[in-house]
Amino acid sequence: TRRHGMLSRVVGCRCPRRRLHQGPGADRGTGIAVLDAFAKAMRQLGDPAMRRVLFFSVGLSLLSFLAIWIAVGFALTHVTFFQTGWLEAAIDVLGGLATLAVSGFLFPTVVSTTTGFFLDGVAEAVERKHYPLLPPARSQPVPEILASSAKFLAVMLSLNIIVLLFLLLPPVFPFVFYAVNGYLLGREYFEVVAARRLDPRAARALRRRNAGTVFAAGVLLALLLTIPVVNFVAPLLGTAAMVHLFAKMQRQA
Repeated sequence: TRRHGMLSRVVGCRCPRRRLHQGPGADRGTGIAVLDAFAKAMRQLGDPAMRRVLFFSVGLSLLSFLAIWIAVGFALTHVTFFQTGWLEAAIDVLGGLATLAVSGFLFPTVVSTTTGFFLDGVAEAVERKHYPLLPPARSQPVPEILASSAKFLAVMLSLNIIVLLFLLLPPVFPFVFYAVNGYLLGREYFEVVAARRLDPRAARALRRRNAGTVFAAGVLLALLLTIPVVNFVAPLLGTAAMVHLFAKMQRQA
């Protein structure tokens, strides 16, 4: 009641608030919030800070894949697996195709990892334009950033290798792939953004309270990362969108 609320403020106690039942409308609200955040992010792609990160991340990703292809190509052309000519030729062709397929499969991981070193500039550009009254971001120690990136890369590679097993079940594979990567990407991008404003424990607590929104944003980002050409800008869109979602979560906390 109104009197109860006034009394609570006077004595300074935190009385439990009554939670409203969340039906299907809550899911629709989550979807709209995620789409609106990505739409805002897309409209800011022309920002110089965004373009700078894009050039660096794409360049590093392409160099990484080029190094992989050169290494595999060198191994296939300089190592003889069979003495029979046609078998050796078949190994060369299949090895090249396998390298191309695995590279494409791991593209979301590689791009997200390389871009991760530059995403702070993207978040700063979004905050400068849309949330200019925010105080300066929390300074993260370099070891903390490196440890977080290394942990994310290890977990993501491990889970994606497990996901490969589901290739034996083609109808199930797309759902497993997007669900796993959606969870991982949503979690990672949220923590990258939240770490600029909150300590790790508070960031995890906020993420758990908004798990559905974070997961939905991650699934959409995973989908964008598997679309050719679009996957180059997807990490930037994901970071910018997560800044908007994080700001909304903090307002509602």
